[in-house]
Amino acid sequence: MTKQAVWTPDHEYCQRTRLQQWIEELGLEHYDDLLSRSVDDTAWFWGAVEKKLGVEWRAPYASAIEDPREIMHPRWFPEGRLNIIDSLLERWARDPEAGARQALIAEAEDGSEVRYTYAELAREVARCAEMLRGLGVSRGDVVSLYLPMIPQAIIAMLATIRLGAIYAPAFSGYNADALAVRLEDSGSRFLVTADGYHRRGRFIDMKAKADEAVAAGSAVETVIVVNNAGSDPARLANHEHDWESLMAATEAREEREPACEMASDDPLLLIYTSGTSGKPKGAVHTHAGLPLKSALDLGLCMDLGEGDTLFWITDMGWLTAPVAVFGAFMNGATLAIYDGAPNYPKEDRLWTLVEGFGATHVGISPTFTRSLMKNAIAPKHLGERVRLFLSTGEPWDDESWHWLFKTVGERRIPIINYAGGTEIGGGILVNVLLRPIGPSCFNSPIPGMAAVVVNPDGERVVDELGELVIDKPWVGMTKSFWHNNTKYEGEYFSRWPGRWVHGDMAIAYPDGQLEIRGRSDDTMNVAGKRVGPAEIESIVVASPAVAEVAVVGVADPMKGEVPLCFVVLKPEAEREGVEASLKALVGEKLGKAFAPREVFVVDALPKTKNGKLLRRVVKNAYIGGDVGDLSALESYEAVENIARLRDRGEASEDAS
Repeated sequence: MTKQAVWTPDHEYCQRTRLQQWIEELGLEHYDDLLSRSVDDTAWFWGAVEKKLGVEWRAPYASAIEDPREIMHPRWFPEGRLNIIDSLLERWARDPEAGARQALIAEAEDGSEVRYTYAELAREVARCAEMLRGLGVSRGDVVSLYLPMIPQAIIAMLATIRLGAIYAPAFSGYNADALAVRLEDSGSRFLVTADGYHRRGRFIDMKAKADEAVAAGSAVETVIVVNNAGSDPARLANHEHDWESLMAATEAREEREPACEMASDDPLLLIYTSGTSGKPKGAVHTHAGLPLKSALDLGLCMDLGEGDTLFWITDMGWLTAPVAVFGAFMNGATLAIYDGAPNYPKEDRLWTLVEGFGATHVGISPTFTRSLMKNAIAPKHLGERVRLFLSTGEPWDDESWHWLFKTVGERRIPIINYAGGTEIGGGILVNVLLRPIGPSCFNSPIPGMAAVVVNPDGERVVDELGELVIDKPWVGMTKSFWHNNTKYEGEYFSRWPGRWVHGDMAIAYPDGQLEIRGRSDDTMNVAGKRVGPAEIESIVVASPAVAEVAVVGVADPMKGEVPLCFVVLKPEAEREGVEASLKALVGEKLGKAFAPREVFVVDALPKTKNGKLLRRVVKNAYIGGDVGDLSALESYEAVENIARLRDRGEASEDAS
């Protein structure tokens, strides 16, 4: 059922947005006009996007797209030559006023802070590029980054791109095995890492993991180590180099060599998905792809521009980080990053950071919001500078969404729900500021995304659960998987040729709102009735007793599949009788057929370190299946506890 809007922009608000101003610059009247033309005329739209963003070209492109009908391997901006660093940094740095603006603010868990203007950051990136060149990095090389969220991570990323090389980030929480798989698959000969970082005051040794990964059969020949946590540089071996020493020995020049000229579809990023099983997939992104898509999504859809500050809690190994970097710098905004736990040493650390950064755009996950809500950690006064909350990576539940909107945002700050993926290069669905916003939903596809919801026959449906697909190519889509076109084509285009199948189950409502109900491979078929886990989870988490929930489907001899429910209770909740009451609640709200067969109370759920719930890990731990790569996991104990439910005989034999 469609949800009633709780935030509605007035005419004056709309007129102030960059999106409405752009619509009028294009000679259009309404957002709906832009949305329809953006998918009807692919070449026109993406050409208009790059012009609006001010992309700097060394040689002009012939057309925005060679063949708009080619969705698997489209050629974007053929004949165009550029290096995206010119548009990200150099154009701002060479202007005295823009060059003096803050580009990057970085804070560590201990409270220490570093700031760079655009001119300073451009100079440091160029110096780092010269340092990397001196070590042998050249165009087309893969440079792996295994770093926490520190300034050197941003500098190394941009310096690699400046050289025409490809940067390949790895999640800072990976163990040696997970890092080794990515190093081996990428063929990287260069690794930039750190001695370690601090979380909740405790030292986490990255260097030991990096050493083990490099020794496990990778092609890495050169390692650069950032002394981030104050370790002894004497630990370095012959093939290892100290970042600070190398940078100090490299001259910082005002007059610098131009960034390496690249074709528009040359790669700049190789980023691996964090799959729960099997070999990770390396998505390849290009100079005129992901940066433009990021800038459209954040700059025009989320109203990020000059004078704004974006602060999004993330990690360099997840796509949100490059989207934030490209989205901020392409639009001349300030990017704020934080290396530490967002609730340490005090529970309200996040709000202290928001205030200290002067953030206008704050990225926050539903999972972290629930933890703040659980402990009633709201700021006394958020301040007038915060304009938007941004959220991606997982579905919202209405209770925590309303808490963020009402209690924290005082009903004045809209929540921009943003859904996409690593291979998308950004978002598919979003909340634009020109339409009303309802809880936990999306109010539009992102312009340029020909996204529709279809039934199992591939027919477009409204007000019905279906598969989210994309019918036309878009700037930012992955060029392919690394050295594996066959897997890329099979993953997304095998079900319906000429149509990207994203793997999300969604509902498109008649009023234009959309809702994602979970992954299609998580969708349960209960006695012939399809239901997504998020639909049941939203009911369960609305209970006053429940803090968190995961719903998975398991085999059942009578119904084919049935839901199981794993819940974390709030500290004050009564334990007795909660299982029966939650079963009854789902049956009442959704129908008895969808009531969970079992409800299990657990201390914690398996989540990644950035808060993403791993339902497949929950399911496989319970049924005794392969839980896959757990290197990104926040806590192994959560998996072990779920597995013990079966071992103690509490799990039904039918689940196997």
